Amino acid sequence: MRSAKAIFKKQFKDIIKNPAVLTQFIIYPFIAFAINLIMVTDFNFEGIPDDIAEMIVAGMPNMPNMVTMQAGIFAGMGLITAICGIIAEDMDKKSLRFLTMAGVKPISYLMGVSGVIFFVSFLTSAAFGLIGGFTGLDLWIFTAAMMSIVVGSTVLGAIFGILAGNQQAASALVLPVSVILGFGPMMAQFNENIARYLHIVYTQQLNIVADYLTAGGGDTLLWHSFGIMWANVAVLGLLFVLVFKKKWWASHSRKVR
Repeated sequence: MRSAKAIFKKQFKDIIKNPAVLTQFIIYPFIAFAINLIMVTDFNFEGIPDDIAEMIVAGMPNMPNMVTMQAGIFAGMGLITAICGIIAEDMDKKSLRFLTMAGVKPISYLMGVSGVIFFVSFLTSAAFGLIGGFTGLDLWIFTAAMMSIVVGSTVLGAIFGILAGNQQAASALVLPVSVILGFGPMMAQFNENIARYLHIVYTQQLNIVADYLTAGGGDTLLWHSFGIMWANVAVLGLLFVLVFKKKWWASHSRKVR
């Protein structure tokens, strides 16, 4: 437990000093805030034909939720890339080898790294909720949905980080999956067919939860969305255990010997 706490402190300082990683937790809420500010500002229709202005006004209520869109990109793409890069970098620089030789268990290292990601992601998730206008219980439900996605993306990022072993391989390995998980829900807001295909994907459930909260209820069952998200987490958790045992634990155990 002491090792995990020490790694938490070390990794938190590293994130603060690493602009590439820190930006992942700041840029998406900033974009969401900027877009939301533009959307809520009264448009100046001076010089625009009346029929086009009426079309714009009529279509605004049906526009996709831009805050949820950026939150999905953050949790589905930025977060996976960040944790994958952190683990791959430590493996590439042989930091994990020295930690293992010093008696630090791999699971303690992962707990420390994941703890930092959860802490910073909670702040980012709450920021998304506030920007989206959620308050009270709705804010907690939205944040809980975001943190459910954060858990899944953290586990998936750790899997890719362990499999890659170095930063260059990590970038190539994580990109296709992170793009689908991050931008897929965004495309689903424009296309019902894509939404139907991505229904079982954990990042897509954030759209459903946000739509439920925005509409003040509806036919959607929240437990169903959370069930899908945590079913995804369970599957990813099993994959992580397999990768951890076969790829990381075995290799570092041999190095210690």
